Amino acid sequence: MLLRKRGGWAVRLLAPAILLALSACSPASILAPDGPIAAANRQILYNALAIMLAIVVPTILATLAFAWWFRAGNPRARYRPTFVYSGRVEMIVWSIPILVILFLGGVIWVGSHDLDPRRPVKAAAGQTAPPLEVQVVSLDWKWLFIYPGQGVATVNRLVLPVGVPVRFRLTSASVMNTFFVPRLGSMIYTMNGMETQVNLRADRAGRVYGQSAHYSGDGFSDMNFAVDAMPAADFATWVARTQGAGPVLDAPAYTALAQQSQDVRPYSYRAAQPGLFEAIVMQRLKPAPGPQEGRGGDPHVSPGTPEIR
Repeated sequence: MLLRKRGGWAVRLLAPAILLALSACSPASILAPDGPIAAANRQILYNALAIMLAIVVPTILATLAFAWWFRAGNPRARYRPTFVYSGRVEMIVWSIPILVILFLGGVIWVGSHDLDPRRPVKAAAGQTAPPLEVQVVSLDWKWLFIYPGQGVATVNRLVLPVGVPVRFRLTSASVMNTFFVPRLGSMIYTMNGMETQVNLRADRAGRVYGQSAHYSGDGFSDMNFAVDAMPAADFATWVARTQGAGPVLDAPAYTALAQQSQDVRPYSYRAAQPGLFEAIVMQRLKPAPGPQEGRGGDPHVSPGTPEIR
């Protein structure tokens, strides 16, 4: 019985460490970065943790030491009921938090400038391909990715070349949302009638996952997308293959896509009409009404043909 109790306590004590280890292995973990921005974000997290432990650890040790020293059975402990003030104690008590705030403030200040979402990311060593631009539109409840330089578009699947800087231009065709690929880096909001930007880079080939990190209605839980990073040659092959099959993303197709739909499987468009993203941002294409009660219709049904100027 005693062994069971001890084992139970051991499991409870080790549970946070086990969860932390498992989170590091998760395909969506911020502790397993696949790019320089995510790695810098993780370093800030570690730095902040180390700085805050400078208060937490000494406080815990001091609490245990004081409890042991001033125990009832210690004849050497002095009982001083009239003690009110000590300059040395005040200096220690206040100097440590002030230093922690200064260190945290410095880390935040430097990180805010170095990791400015609009700041371009350098290409990986040996990489000569030009930066890639991807236009991102958050919809109800799916993600649209437009590649203006390649003339193609995808839904709920983001394909990136390894080592190539990627400039994301983002907007929302419905309510406010957030674009977040934990293993690539910074989260950023998408807003209706506005454009935001973020620069990222994938340094490892493979599949990771992105997500919506802002609740936006019934289909929020399924508003995720796959991120496939591949060598530049494979990316060029994917572009050529995508250009050879699939529908065309023009104004009618976009209007149909903007209708509410849940759990949409990834698919691609072989061509994307130029200027579509700018028309969405400027609201020359009517924005969606936002989350409505019930499920949306088929995203491939075209209800109308608006004009893009």
